Amino acid sequence: MTQTPDRIALTPDLSISRVVCGLWQVADIEKNGATIDPDTGADALAAYAQDGFDTFDMADHYGSAELITGRLLSRYPAGNRPVAFTKWCPEPGPMTRDVVRRGIEERLTRLGVDKIDLLQFHWWSFEHPAWLDALHEMQALREEGLIGALGLTNFDAGHLALALADGIEIATNQVSFSLVDRRAGGLLSDLCAKSGVKLLAYGTLCGGFLSEKWVDQPEPVEIADWSRSKYKRFIDTAGGWEGFQGILRAASDIAIKHGVSVSNVASRWVLEHAAVAATIVGARLGENEHRGDNLKIFSFALDDEDRASLDVAFAGTKPIPGDCGDEYRKPPFLTASGDLSHHLNAIPSIYTAEPVPGRSGRQRVSSGSIWEPIAGYSRAVRIGDRILVSGTTATHAADRCVAPGNPGAQATYILDKIAASISALGGSMEDVVRTRIYLRDAGQWEPVSRAHGRMFSTVLPANTLIEAGNLIGDYEVEIEAEAICD
Repeated sequence: MTQTPDRIALTPDLSISRVVCGLWQVADIEKNGATIDPDTGADALAAYAQDGFDTFDMADHYGSAELITGRLLSRYPAGNRPVAFTKWCPEPGPMTRDVVRRGIEERLTRLGVDKIDLLQFHWWSFEHPAWLDALHEMQALREEGLIGALGLTNFDAGHLALALADGIEIATNQVSFSLVDRRAGGLLSDLCAKSGVKLLAYGTLCGGFLSEKWVDQPEPVEIADWSRSKYKRFIDTAGGWEGFQGILRAASDIAIKHGVSVSNVASRWVLEHAAVAATIVGARLGENEHRGDNLKIFSFALDDEDRASLDVAFAGTKPIPGDCGDEYRKPPFLTASGDLSHHLNAIPSIYTAEPVPGRSGRQRVSSGSIWEPIAGYSRAVRIGDRILVSGTTATHAADRCVAPGNPGAQATYILDKIAASISALGGSMEDVVRTRIYLRDAGQWEPVSRAHGRMFSTVLPANTLIEAGNLIGDYEVEIEAEAICD
């Protein structure tokens, strides 16, 4: 092949292919216990690299993908090797310096490198605030030289903004983005335009559903492949098979017009979003290699007529609810294992409920803030079916103010803290019936209100917003809540 994929610079020191080879299918191939021979796997990856697809994406839980990639990297001289992204996806818990270093050093060892080109971080529940501790420790490891660039996976716009406002230098955010799942084209892309963060898009081909094979075909009854099963849930949530066929037919007409494939059109549509650095296409080692077809992505561009045709098709579907990453954290769960409630319920609460001495039927929680024992109050109290949450600020651990001077980011952190308080007492944010917001500056109502709206867009509790004048320290906003668990 003479043509190679387009490239883009994520950082001054990191240039990548705009089509990244995703290695999640290694775990699928190895699910029955047999592992891929590292040299055989590396041979398959070398064929991709030779054709210009020299950027590989994997994770700590993608079977032996890191070991296979490490074997590939060992064949190249330092400074002239393929690019390797990986992810660290720890279970929520205390993120101490030692815990984070062990997680990153394991990635370095498995890849056989001194520095990870792009280390991406996934966190299961924002109610557990240790994700900020982990990111600060990873930033320290980046400054130490163990990490080249720092990325996130499945972060919504609000929490990406919070990480940035708290001083974390983020290069990328890897999220689902396709003709079916268009969430990343909204708030997240707007934030990327302001911050310079780039998106890495996965799910762009919907597990293979976005191809000629499915045009005008009946809806499948049974799906054995876990990846395709996952993306069928996205199709169902977006309005079902009929609406999906409308998108497919529009993409097929565009593909015929340009002499390319439906998959090329699907990838091109995502790549033409300014926030997107690259799409991630699954590489099933030794099987179904489509490198020649993927090169055609860079042989054409969508015109106004193409985009208008797709917009008409989009109108026949429903938006995927929520923001990017919500499918991992709240219903409807659209991830590979289906309903993730069993996983989320296993995550320990950051707070512990305790009975109120001498008061039958009352419970309370403390957040560990230095202010609670000084002023003599609880973070939240449950009386019967009522949960009352004290005025809450963006205080992390004992006394650190998160995102100083940024009211929107502080509100996002506060609402997570309130959610954790209510959850520890047996309730949920869906039980909230009233909130009160106290602002240092009423002129900052909009970012705080938008954070409140993201959390309560379907709950719609009673709400009051007040300018309270000077709040203590660097706090811009304080929020209290009441829930009724009926």
